[in-house]
Amino acid sequence: MMKIIVDDKIPYIRPALTAMGAEVAYLPGSQISNADVIDADALVVRTRTRVDEKLLAGSRVSFVATATIGFDHLDTAYLERQGIRWMSCPGCNAGAVAQYLHSVFILLQREKGLVFDKTTLGIVGCGHVGSRVRSIAQALGMRTLVCDPPLQEQGVSGLCDLSAIEQQADVITFHVPLSKEGRHPTFLLAGTAFFQRLKKSPILINTSRGSVVDNTALLAALNEGLVYEAVIDTWENEPAISRPLLNKVYLGTPHIAGYSADGKVNADNMVIDGLCSHFGLKNQWKLLPPRLLPPMPIIHDAADQALQLYDPRIDSRNLKNSPESFEDLRGNYRLRREKFD
Repeated sequence: MMKIIVDDKIPYIRPALTAMGAEVAYLPGSQISNADVIDADALVVRTRTRVDEKLLAGSRVSFVATATIGFDHLDTAYLERQGIRWMSCPGCNAGAVAQYLHSVFILLQREKGLVFDKTTLGIVGCGHVGSRVRSIAQALGMRTLVCDPPLQEQGVSGLCDLSAIEQQADVITFHVPLSKEGRHPTFLLAGTAFFQRLKKSPILINTSRGSVVDNTALLAALNEGLVYEAVIDTWENEPAISRPLLNKVYLGTPHIAGYSADGKVNADNMVIDGLCSHFGLKNQWKLLPPRLLPPMPIIHDAADQALQLYDPRIDSRNLKNSPESFEDLRGNYRLRREKFD
């Protein structure tokens, strides 16, 4: 019988794994150990599990899936050397993060005086998420500048250098993977030098990876007026985040921008498909997100409807009231949908 170790905070996937007839153990992601995986065939994780030689040495694991877009917590070089197939779920929660940004834009308009048709939005990274954010911003009437050096090298037109965003953007949002090496590293991309180069004292948003933005430098930039406001969902040193920065930002949320039920089900379905493909099983399972109960009344104003579906002020208030509950707020996240059923 196939044995699978699964992060116990991955929702909705259990019925499908049970129907496969596999032996499944659900464990806290940060606590999965070598002893847990030694006799396992597959491992399904989130960002809290570091998958490397220390974890997998001597095990029979042949397949690793992370139910997330990012995969910097996987030692992919080691996995490939060992012939262990691995997968992430690119684009699975792009709609959820785009929903988060849409609601943030509405709140910035209503509470911080943002005027859409007089706003230049700088988007750093134009993959699954960044491209959706660009579409939302343009539909709201914003001018957009997009920086994505890898795409620029591929000959994609209409892109700009980071310097143009530093000089022209009223709002800057990051949608890049975390990388420390290669031609375009993103580790601490927004550091002291970046903040010193800003011309307009913009609003800064980070929903990508915590270490893309130097949190100490951001706090200093906020205190010095180099950055007007900040919206932070991903933090350095999670869950031990900077309390002074949390208290300073306009909205601070516990790494849940992509946590809609729709996005989670997308990831689950991708993982199930990967498991079936790897182990030669016919995929007979298609998961659907749960309905909102009781059903929400339909509001006809588009902006009010967007905030009715998702209001980031709720998550920000919960985190600011109880920052020590960061992991619990993520692991036991409330039901959130991207649309009305």
